[in-house]
Amino acid sequence: MIQRIQTVYLLLTSIVSVGIIFVFNLWKSTDKSIFALDLLNSDTSLLKAIPVLFLISATLAFVAIFLFKNRKLQFVIGRLTILINLILLGLLMYVSLTLPGEAAVSEKGIGMFVPILAVLLLVLANKAIKKDEDLVKSADRLR
Repeated sequence: MIQRIQTVYLLLTSIVSVGIIFVFNLWKSTDKSIFALDLLNSDTSLLKAIPVLFLISATLAFVAIFLFKNRKLQFVIGRLTILINLILLGLLMYVSLTLPGEAAVSEKGIGMFVPILAVLLLVLANKAIKKDEDLVKSADRLR
């Protein structure tokens, strides 16, 4: 439901993960800025995996919003999305350290750190989901 705080966190995670593809650049080389969507046309599958992982992360976070009746599954999907974002963060760090032409001027963009924000939001959402689950369990004990 929309009035729950974890819904807000999950929606923000979804927006941030999708927004990275269009708004923030991942890195800037001497001639142009590289966005996540541009990596779909790259030669290596390692670079193609980056926008796919962003889309999977956004989709899972958005799907988790509608699983409010099944809090345990919502919690598991939140953890899975955290894992995907950590893999994505590691992949982005690996790619940034092995960029071709690193001796030339290249800047890391803000898009490299968006998975950290997504993980933070997902941790807050999972904490709120756990709090709801504990509240329901305590109410069931009283009956």
